[in-house]
Amino acid sequence: MAAMVSAYLFVFLALFGMVASDSDHLQDLCVANRAAGIKVNGFPCKEEANVTKADFFFSGLANSGVINNSVGSVVTGANVEKIPGLNTLGVSLARIDYKPGGLNPPHTHPRATEIIFVLDGELDVGFITTSNKLISKSVKKGDIFVFPKGLVHFQKNNGEKPASVIAGFNSQLPGTQSIAATLFTSTPPVPNNVLTKAFQIGTKEVDKIKNKLAPKKS
Repeated sequence: MAAMVSAYLFVFLALFGMVASDSDHLQDLCVANRAAGIKVNGFPCKEEANVTKADFFFSGLANSGVINNSVGSVVTGANVEKIPGLNTLGVSLARIDYKPGGLNPPHTHPRATEIIFVLDGELDVGFITTSNKLISKSVKKGDIFVFPKGLVHFQKNNGEKPASVIAGFNSQLPGTQSIAATLFTSTPPVPNNVLTKAFQIGTKEVDKIKNKLAPKKS
């Protein structure tokens, strides 16, 4: 009986570990040393003697981001790449700004659940479950909405005024995969015969989409 209980406990702990987000930190702080050139699950720690208040500060979410793309939205991240002190702490933020009619295109965060707080404006938001069910809602200033980890989701400003949200993540670096850009602008490219069959379109349509999504040359 004791062996069976131990086995169940082991399985439970293993499953819990699989669904948890970033690992718990094992010390007070581990400020990211991004210049170390060492590959680990996270960043190696900066020498504690060299840690300063600047490692824990970022003012980049105070103002709206500059929107100069075709989708009409821009994301300003406040993650470990901007705040080295977030390393191992399992949290980060972002600000998303939208023009009237602007879209944050369907995308996923493979390493984090996302929660948004609407600062201004009104948005139509939603996510799609693995059983292909759309969960959507219109949200306005002061509202909160949650997007479960790894599920495809979007936000669309259908109002006549700009909108903005603050997004929180349970990861220091959630990662973002935009569905269209991932499939049509990867390097090396996804074979055309995969895309034509998946989307039931012709090669000309695939090439047209690739040209539209290709990064603009400066």
